[in-house]
Order: sequence, then structure tokens, then C-alpha cells
Amino acid sequence: VQLQASGGGLVQPGGSLRLSCAASGSMLSANAMGWYRQAPAKQRELVATVTTGDRTNYADSVKDRFTISRGNAKNTVYLQMNSLKPEDTAVYFCYYSDYLYTYWGQGTLVTVSS
Repeated sequence: VQLQASGGGLVQPGGSLRLSCAASGSMLSANAMGWYRQAPAKQRELVATVTTGDRTNYADSVKDRFTISRGNAKNTVYLQMNSLKPEDTAVYFCYYSDYLYTYWGQGTLVTVSS
């Protein structure tokens, strides 16, 4: 499975960004996709995940601000990020996971700064 992420950039505090991640290759019918992030000098942390059954899970720090969703073909995952804060600044990595493997996309940098 190959993953291509896009949508990062520079945004002011309180602004919004939408990240996208398109998956291609042999995907199992039951899987999860989502996003992790890694800020400078910090460990990678889970941001949000969504399963093929549309079950979602969010980090407490992004609940009520971020929304994860999948495209109709289930091979694309989106992360709508609203009310962004400076502490959301990080490299965001999308992932695909099934019962066999986990694959990672390249990171996309999100910078929240005035």
C-alpha cells in the first residue's frame, strides 16, 4: 500500500486546514486509516483514526476541533482541522493499517503561527 499525503502549510491561530491522504495498492476490506503527528523534540502521537466501518477515535487534545473522514471509495482519508492552535504545529503522518501490516505516508508539515 502506498500513501500520498497533502494539505499541510502555514496557518494563523484559529484558522483551518484540511489534510488528505490517498491510498493505493492492495488494501484489505477491513482496515483503519488515520493520522499521527510529531512535534519537534516530542514523540509521535495519534491524532485521529477511522475504520472502514466509519468508527472514529480522536486524541483528547483535538476532540471537537478536528474531524476525520473517508472518501466514498474508502481509499482516501481526510482530516479537517479547525480552531488550530500553535501546539498543533507538527509533521502529520497518515497511515493505513490492517491485521497484517501498517504503512506510513510521507509527512506533511503543519505550522500554526501568527
